[in-house]
Amino acid sequence: MKKYQCTVCGYVYDEAKGCPDQGIAPGTKWEDVPDSFVCPECGVGKDSFEPAD
Repeated sequence: MKKYQCTVCGYVYDEAKGCPDQGIAPGTKWEDVPDSFVCPECGVGKDSFEPAD
């Protein structure tokens, strides 16, 4: 499972954990996260995320 980091605030989306607060189940791959996803910390769109190390 991979992680993706918000380039604005540093929030990390972890595929293994998902984002239950936005209805995204644990194990949801980044490419399967809806394009309407916004960072739960700062509100920017999915296009502001990049792969995290």
